[in-house]
Amino acid sequence: MKRIFTLFFAGVSLCAAAQNSPYISKVYDFLPAPGQFVNELPEYMDGDTHEAILAKVEEQICGDKNPGMISLGAFGGYVVFGFDHPVANVEGAYDFKIYANAFMAAGSSAGGSCEPGIVMVSVDANGNGLADDEWYELAGSDYGKETTIKNYSITYYKPDADKEPTKDGMITDTTYIRWTSSDGNSGYVMKNSFHQQSYWPEWYEGETMEFVGTKLADNAFDQSGNGTYYVLTRLDWGYVDNKANDIDEGFNIDWAVDAQGNPKHLTHIDFVKVYTAVNQYCGWIGETSTEICGAEDLHPDAEVVGVDAVDADSDVLTLMASNAYGVALRNGGEAMEAQIYSVGGGMVKQTVLASGDNLIDVASLPKGVYIIRAGRKAIKFAK
Repeated sequence: MKRIFTLFFAGVSLCAAAQNSPYISKVYDFLPAPGQFVNELPEYMDGDTHEAILAKVEEQICGDKNPGMISLGAFGGYVVFGFDHPVANVEGAYDFKIYANAFMAAGSSAGGSCEPGIVMVSVDANGNGLADDEWYELAGSDYGKETTIKNYSITYYKPDADKEPTKDGMITDTTYIRWTSSDGNSGYVMKNSFHQQSYWPEWYEGETMEFVGTKLADNAFDQSGNGTYYVLTRLDWGYVDNKANDIDEGFNIDWAVDAQGNPKHLTHIDFVKVYTAVNQYCGWIGETSTEICGAEDLHPDAEVVGVDAVDADSDVLTLMASNAYGVALRNGGEAMEAQIYSVGGGMVKQTVLASGDNLIDVASLPKGVYIIRAGRKAIKFAK
């Protein structure tokens, strides 16, 4: 049987090991929308490339619970990160937590500085180690509200360095960075006197930048009535930079929904994306921008539910070879029923493994990574 197939992917264990770090280990992408902390959090230095900025973001948010801080800018600005292991979906528990800098106003439990960001998650379904697979939104408390806009897009236009600023008190340019959005609105990211650096990511080479996502309703109000004191109210649950760290419970992978809003059961995730979810400007305090200080897997040693993987040389199940058409397995035990799952947790095929050598037809399955489970044993393969 080995002569028929070219070995493509050896079975590997998905069981978390004791040395798993609970904290972020890698940043895969970072693109803030324009904002007053852009080029400051992290600091841009002349000549920095995208790769250099990613390294600086890693310095700020990796390896600890709350090591530093980055800003995602106005609506749509995002960061993509991961841990050194898959984050397991632990039944009945919050799975991970993302730390930020939200706080409540003195004497208030309803709001203060709450700048909600939406969380999306993804599984490395194609097994290439890159965050290029389907994304699922973790549907927070406001996901289903009429005021929430799905598939909202916004385009920002690079400012003209020679444009004459239009000033208004502490706002040093009221028409600084123009934006237009899919709902027909337009406006500006304004520049204020507290931050005079460029609000446009200096390493970004494009003349425009576009972001698409779920837009939450504005959550700020002018409590002073004269533009001197804004309060940003907190949402009930399910958003980053929305509650103070000591009262934020975290995120549950069971909240995942696909692009059509259908619930998606994931046994684990490999990548996390966070983006600013509100498009609003609050006078002298500027645009609403989600900040991130770090993240933590709340169960770093948990096993991925439903997957007890074995080594490829196991005397129970042995992966001999796999390709686009079939999987060759050796069953060292008695005949048993087996199921094939996508790495997202959905069962895609049932079969029976005879004792000895088996050839399983997988030609009808899409290209990707799968798990064959028989009893309490499982092997991961790719086609």
